Amino acid sequence: MNRVYNFSAGPSCLPLEALEKAQKELISYGSSGMSVMEMSHRSSDFQNIIDNCEALLRKLLNIGDNYKVLFLQGGASTQFAMVPLNLYKNKKTDYVLTGVWSKKAAKEAGRYGDVNVVASSEDKTFSYIPELSADMFSKDADYVHITHNNTIYGTRYTTLPDVGNVPLVADMSSSILSQEIDVNKFGIIYAGAQKNMAPAGLTVAIVREDLIGNALDITPTMLNYQTHADNGSMFNTPPTFAIYMCSLVCEWLDKLGGIKEIQKVNEYKAGLLYDFLDSSSMFKGTVEKKDRSLMNVPFVTDSDELNAKFIKEAKENGLVNLKGHRSVGGMRASIYNAMPVDGVKKLVEFMKKFETENK
Repeated sequence: MNRVYNFSAGPSCLPLEALEKAQKELISYGSSGMSVMEMSHRSSDFQNIIDNCEALLRKLLNIGDNYKVLFLQGGASTQFAMVPLNLYKNKKTDYVLTGVWSKKAAKEAGRYGDVNVVASSEDKTFSYIPELSADMFSKDADYVHITHNNTIYGTRYTTLPDVGNVPLVADMSSSILSQEIDVNKFGIIYAGAQKNMAPAGLTVAIVREDLIGNALDITPTMLNYQTHADNGSMFNTPPTFAIYMCSLVCEWLDKLGGIKEIQKVNEYKAGLLYDFLDSSSMFKGTVEKKDRSLMNVPFVTDSDELNAKFIKEAKENGLVNLKGHRSVGGMRASIYNAMPVDGVKKLVEFMKKFETENK
């Protein structure tokens, strides 16, 4: 088996242990005589899978009984509409813009009500998180929305904004399960699973119960949180195999010691890469140090030609998907939970070698 180190931003690498277990169970899950991909979502076997996945997520994230864990479809992009459709009362909301995805989320919310842009870091190509204070937020807003980690630009919130009693909503697609968070500080957390949880196709939403049941009249049935909460995420056929894979990833995390332990690993991996970038004369990071992501590390050289040469030669050395997002160029190493320490070490070693050979 010749596996590469996959630094893709998503779909991204999955834990080898989870993949190997899925491989063993691919033809027949347990005593069912069929693959998870073939079984009815109404079967007792699948009910056990989805129940196990939810229980593990609740354990790992310490999710209280006053929150629903919903297994949805449509990616985080569908949540851009689902959140305002379910939370709008005054039809007023505050958004902090820290990248492409928060801009798209704000634009979608603007179709149904008034969006107040509290702050933006677009003036410096989203290379930092704006300083936020309590007096910047509207007391009568229906919710405040942030993008917790910015996949394209490599920034993250190291502290949460003080929004008072207004529900805080966070897109955590690229940071969920990577570091300890206090779920009780949020009204809604949502995440596309294809970065740190499971294959593409699954979206997880953690929704405080008091925010369910107040959707606007125009809300489509499938975009109403109540629909999915009342039906155990099985109003329609859910993404069964992705949920199964999510449960395997959660089992892997639980065995490691949970979020506290994986955060230590993630901080170590990120430290290896950032320390090299800070000492390099060829490569440089593009993000303000105080706001650096643990998951996505963008970097550049001083020429597009050198960037392209690095990406090509890295691939030849088993380090793949290092090309930066098309909107910013350069390089980006996504080092999610499943990226082993050895992968980051090999990347740093190759960067050192490349720098020496291309002075």
